[in-house]
Amino acid sequence: MPQIVGVVERLWRYPVKSTGGELLDSVEVDDRGLVGDRLYAVRDGAGRFGSGKNTRRFRRMDGLLRLSSRLGSRIDGPELFDPLGMPVPDPDAFLRAYLEQEDVGLAREDAVSHFDELPVSVLTTATLDWIAAAVPSAVVDERRFRPNVLLRTPPGTPPFTEDAWYGREGRVKGGVRLAFVRASVRCVMVGAAQPGLPHAPEILKTVAHERDCELGALASVSRPGRLRVGDVLTLA
Repeated sequence: MPQIVGVVERLWRYPVKSTGGELLDSVEVDDRGLVGDRLYAVRDGAGRFGSGKNTRRFRRMDGLLRLSSRLGSRIDGPELFDPLGMPVPDPDAFLRAYLEQEDVGLAREDAVSHFDELPVSVLTTATLDWIAAAVPSAVVDERRFRPNVLLRTPPGTPPFTEDAWYGREGRVKGGVRLAFVRASVRCVMVGAAQPGLPHAPEILKTVAHERDCELGALASVSRPGRLRVGDVLTLA
């Protein structure tokens, strides 16, 4: 029999990579992931994407997490909101002034993926509750870990239950199917300040010490479909 692992409690989409996201009641999921997720990014003149870290593909741009984005039903680009939650009429001009970098602007995904790793991330409440208990000095919220799906697990579920999912398929009745592949590798963004969440570097220190920086599950899409708050997720 299929194993019930939890119920979808919240769905998050991040139209602009590395900014705050939008809560959804339901969303279409295609081969790329949640439709519209990380579809846009802040890109510099060298083609690197704004992030919380510096790599070959990413450029650290402090302050992006204080912004938020929303796609809604728009097809001509996302709405961008400043740190006070006010809509930005000219995102490119605002970003250049806000980041104090003249070569940045919003860019839609093209040949280079905006995803760090795999397209769908899932975090359980069992694991989130463990973080809150392990780091009592910090304000812990799922927004720090930027999941697409926060899954409400049954009482008594141990933390890091996601570790047992790899190589298996998560299914929603009549809807999407997710192929769980591996854990998500965490970086400094989990402790970065964002609206309502102060700077908390102790979160990453704890995750690094206890989990070698791995937390939550990453998946690819094995069957497109619709995902809704309240859906029951089972493992095949």
